[in-house]
Amino acid sequence: MSHHEFGRRDFLKTTAAGVSTSLALGAGQVAGDETSNSQPESLVKVLFESLNERQKKAVCFDWDHQDGNRGLLRTHVSNNWHITSPVINSEFFNAEQKHLVRKIFEGIIAPEWHGRYDQQLKDDAGGFGNDQNIAIFGTPGSGKFEFVMTGRHMTLRCDGDSADHVAFGGPLFYGHAGQAFNEKPDHPGNVFWEQALVANKVYDMLDGKQRRLAEVAKVPKESAVSFRGKEEDRPGIPVTELSSDQKEHVQKVLGKLLEMYRQSDQNEVQKSLSAQGGLDACSLAFYTDRDIGGDKVWDNWRLEGPSFVWYFRGSPHVHVWVNVASSADVETNAAG
Repeated sequence: MSHHEFGRRDFLKTTAAGVSTSLALGAGQVAGDETSNSQPESLVKVLFESLNERQKKAVCFDWDHQDGNRGLLRTHVSNNWHITSPVINSEFFNAEQKHLVRKIFEGIIAPEWHGRYDQQLKDDAGGFGNDQNIAIFGTPGSGKFEFVMTGRHMTLRCDGDSADHVAFGGPLFYGHAGQAFNEKPDHPGNVFWEQALVANKVYDMLDGKQRRLAEVAKVPKESAVSFRGKEEDRPGIPVTELSSDQKEHVQKVLGKLLEMYRQSDQNEVQKSLSAQGGLDACSLAFYTDRDIGGDKVWDNWRLEGPSFVWYFRGSPHVHVWVNVASSADVETNAAG
């Protein structure tokens, strides 16, 4: 059977086996469950090999492919964009390929978050695959490759540690307009709003002096997530100005942000953050100029370190920009 004829029966058989000697593991995989052929990087290799030449021409690119408008295409991030033209749920992909794309997605996102992500995709784009696109950079199994999925409120990646110094394979974006474009103060139905509530608990713990440090008058441009490095000042209150119990809650904020992703990506973020001084090298800012409802439950906030940016922009609805690396020298390619 050729790669192009790779059938659903064979795919299900190998994934059920847990580890398949017929599939090369993606670069950078760790020991344990994540070395099975159900690991996203391994499934990207299967998907790549199942594509015919027409499909590869449309969705596969060299590792350093430059786009005329977006620059180095595999590093681009935006709040609503399409990296290629073919929609996942179209006749461009066959049933087995669509199934593989879904399994790659499920491997990147933690299982307990699958339902919430599906709700976001239903609300914002009519459901998984209906308005999302994919691209593959490099050759899976060769040591340098990356899979990217894009659409409204989504830039998602896996790369098997191909991109030097960069967590997640590059910047991410997620968002949700839960029940309306202009959300109410409590953001009803928004699957990501709980992250802001956890962050606002830190604000509730601050005294007057600390709040004055933490409050920032004007939100930055939402795509302004480039790294400032160790020398440049960052907005908000330095984590070093917090008490031990307040720092403990900032750690809970980080845990809430990371819980959506597979363990290997969580580990990579923690490793990158530690390389730049950990949370003690970060600052936490709450922006006061776009407070929906004037309730001082801050819709817009940002946790930032020398090479760590998690920018939660909750007005008029939730947009979140994520950029994490172990070095501040990594260039950012963002637009929004």
